[in-house]
This record gives sequence, C-alpha cells and structure tokens, in this order.
Amino acid sequence: MGDFNALVARGNDDGGIDLASEAVDIGALPEGEVTIAVDYSSVNFKDALAVTPRGGVAREYPLIPGIDLTGTVRASSSPEFAVGDQVVAHGRDIGTGRHGGYAELAVVPADLVVKLAGLTTAEVGTIGTAGYTAAMSVERIVAHGITPADGPILVTGASGGVGSVSVDLLAAAGYEVVASTGKESAHDLLRELGAAQVIGRVPEAGEKVRALGKTQWAAAVDCVGGTTLAYVASTLRYEGIVAASGLAGSADLPTTVHPFILRGVTLAGIDSVQQPSARRRALWARLGTDIKPRHLDAITTQIDVASLPGTLTDILSGSVTGRTRVRVAGGF
Repeated sequence: MGDFNALVARGNDDGGIDLASEAVDIGALPEGEVTIAVDYSSVNFKDALAVTPRGGVAREYPLIPGIDLTGTVRASSSPEFAVGDQVVAHGRDIGTGRHGGYAELAVVPADLVVKLAGLTTAEVGTIGTAGYTAAMSVERIVAHGITPADGPILVTGASGGVGSVSVDLLAAAGYEVVASTGKESAHDLLRELGAAQVIGRVPEAGEKVRALGKTQWAAAVDCVGGTTLAYVASTLRYEGIVAASGLAGSADLPTTVHPFILRGVTLAGIDSVQQPSARRRALWARLGTDIKPRHLDAITTQIDVASLPGTLTDILSGSVTGRTRVRVAGGF
C-alpha cells in the first residue's frame, strides 16, 4: 500500500513534543488483523494529553495520536470483517501505545473494531470516544434504577464532549437535566440539547464543600473531577449515583466517606478503554438505534487533521465546546 499521510508526534531535544504531518511507510504500523482507511477521528482530552510533555498518557514516541477512528476496512485477516465494511475502532492503547486515528491508514486488533449499523462514519466521528463514554454514563445511571420521577440529573462540564452528549441522551430519555458549565456562550446550545436548567460551575466560587451538603440531585454525570466531584457526591440524594469519567478540573478528590456511608451514594467510575468487545459492540449498536443522539449536527465542529495542533491546545484550556470531528480522508 506504500506511504500514507499521518500526523506524527515526536519528542524533541528541548523536552517538548513536536506534532507535524509526515509521509509514513505502512511497515511502521503495528500488527493487527484489520487495516482501516480512516475517514474521521475526533478530539478528546486524552488526545491532547498524548502530545503534552509529561501528560501521562503516551507510552513512547514517535506516535500517531488519535484514540478513536472510523472508516472503511481496506484489508482483514479476521472472519468478522470484510473489505468495504464501515467500522469504528477505539479503546485500549489506540493513540497512546500504538498508532491511532490521525492518519489515512490504521491497523488495529479485530476485538477493538465494531461494524457500523445505523450510523455513518461522519456521525461516528462526532460521537467518538467522548460520546461513547457519555452513553456508558447514562446506561450506568439507568441500570442503577434512577428514573425521571426520581428528580433532576446534574451534568458537570456540560459544554464539553462527554457532557454535551450526556445532556442530549438524558433529555431524550425523559430526565430533567441540569447542565453545569462555566461558558455562558454555551447556554443556548445546552437548552437546545434538552437541558431544563443551565447553571454555572459547581461549587460556586468561594462556596465551601461540606461533607454532607443539601441534597439536590438524583444522579449526576461528572466530567470534571476534583472539588466539583466532591461537591456532587455531597449533594446527591439518598442512594444516588454519580458516573465519573473526567479529570479536566483535577485528578484529586477532596471528599470524605460521609456521602457513601450515610446516604448510600455510589461513585461509579466510567472507563471506555478496557471495555470488553461484546459490551463495546452492544453499546455502539444502541447508539445507532434507540439511543442515537438527536442533536449531533448542533454539537459538531469539523476541522481538517492538518488543523489539529491548535485545537488540541484549546481543549486543554477548556475552550472547546461540543464535539470536534476531525476530517482525515482529504484533510492533509
């Protein structure tokens, strides 16, 4: 197949990381059963960390980042996939320990590949890992037994990738969604997605996080971590649940055991990286049918892969709203 275009991250002599387009020989790709011609990838917080010095994500350089990718099977030694199948792949070490989606070609293990049904590659490029994580979060809340009659659901970091898709999915399921964001410019979008109320960041500036605060939420999706997650846990109703997947605010958790042993609160960690193949495929099937996000166009900003370096910087600073779809095919 010869050379292909890719966005390659390389460590430099100053301790930084350079990210630039290169022509890469296909022999540089890792082993795997499925070769995919990539249409789209997306921008996730983890992608930015992968090209950040001491970001704690990338195992080694040079690396083609991009923790998710979607496109068409070019070659396959797996009986599960045929040339021409439209697929998505993400999880495990894609884009962190093996070359990922910011390239015209990718080779991945068959158990990380999902055949598409009910979704185009463009729609999957918007959903990406963040949207999949949002769907996992909503499934966890539903499985906990929380119903719309139980009260409002809080979504923190609601203007981001996980948050915006979570608002959309929860509102579609009939829940009263309270969206928390520090971006006033995102209020109208969040209402369009179905938020019944949009509030600022929690806790408010100067507000003390108590071991047990006034109960407010039946459940929550937290994308922020740190003091925000501590506040959420302390204000959940009896036997509430918070689905936590992010650390955009902090990886620390300055809380006590009180919400968990006095109110029966559940802290549910949401991890899409190590999801077993069967669960991964089942949830993508639902994303193409009964829980397909309703407002993908509203939350989508599309960029070419050549424009990625600046956007990766923006997502670290918290200035990205919604989902950023990365056009790979024709985007170099």
